[in-house]
Amino acid sequence: MTHRINSIEQLLGEGVRDKVYPGAVWAVGDAAGIHASGATGVLDPSEPDTPMRPDTVFDAASLTKILAVWTSIGALWDEGKLDLDAPLGTFWPEVDGHPLGITTARHLLTHTAGVPLRAQLKNLYGTDPQDVRDGVLHESLHRPPGEAVEYTDRAALILGYLAEHLSGQRLDQLATERTWQPLGMDSTCFGPLPTEITTRCAPTELDQDTDTHLKGIAHDFSARLLGGVCGIAGVFTVLDDLTVFLRYMLNATASAGRAGFGPAWTAESLTTQTGALDPVRGLFWHPAPGTSPTDDIWVHYGFTGTGMWISPRQGRWAVLLTNKLYYTRDRQPLTEVRNTFRTMVYR
Repeated sequence: MTHRINSIEQLLGEGVRDKVYPGAVWAVGDAAGIHASGATGVLDPSEPDTPMRPDTVFDAASLTKILAVWTSIGALWDEGKLDLDAPLGTFWPEVDGHPLGITTARHLLTHTAGVPLRAQLKNLYGTDPQDVRDGVLHESLHRPPGEAVEYTDRAALILGYLAEHLSGQRLDQLATERTWQPLGMDSTCFGPLPTEITTRCAPTELDQDTDTHLKGIAHDFSARLLGGVCGIAGVFTVLDDLTVFLRYMLNATASAGRAGFGPAWTAESLTTQTGALDPVRGLFWHPAPGTSPTDDIWVHYGFTGTGMWISPRQGRWAVLLTNKLYYTRDRQPLTEVRNTFRTMVYR
């Protein structure tokens, strides 16, 4: 493993040098714990003497879809409160009689529901949260359900609303009570963050209104529009919390009852759910780029530069957290780093 640690540190250090991101933290391990971890670069390029640290707080971006939505839907499924294949309109009055009513939770989890591809919430529905909710839930479909795999943030937003309907709780309360608190993920929460935590938060993109980089406030416009809490984005987290989360996923049988979702939900999610459609999807997870479902390496990324991988067959997980959005929205440089990192961990 020593050789791989050196290679990982060199890879991530080159990313700092090439301004792919200001800094990065990472860890790899299994159900028993962390095998190796590290940090490189700086927290904020405007403060070059402040290094990136293992306890740096990151804007998780689309990892929110896993940490808050996937876990909450899994808890409701485990409790028998949600049939993934029942048309939403048969048990959810808000969508009954509307186009969304013919879709299912499984469609949404696999990005095959046919809902519109872009959120564009403010332009379409205004700024009132209830108007946004009504607009999203009553919008026409882009195509018939089950016809194609097309990634859209709306799927997570809708599932977040569904989880709130079924549980009677806000999404942040549900995720905290069913997952984060039981697992001891004490640094994981929705923003905006309090000042004392913001000081160790990795800054993301430049806010044109204030001419400063966002810290402790979600980069995602939908999350900000909805007060920081929604299924699309808005969660902030740290490396240690994600290692606990992924260890639980690999070892949920031995830890049954700790979090709301259990091993059956993980097993269901980390398998092909889209039949012959391409690209292949599990339930919100998908095979790592350059791999197939038979390789059993599943991944989820966040637009800010976050990512986590898990392989039940190999019994191994990995986390890479960066704030690449500080420099660029271009995905390709970080994509190359991520793919190389994954091959180093899972070769």
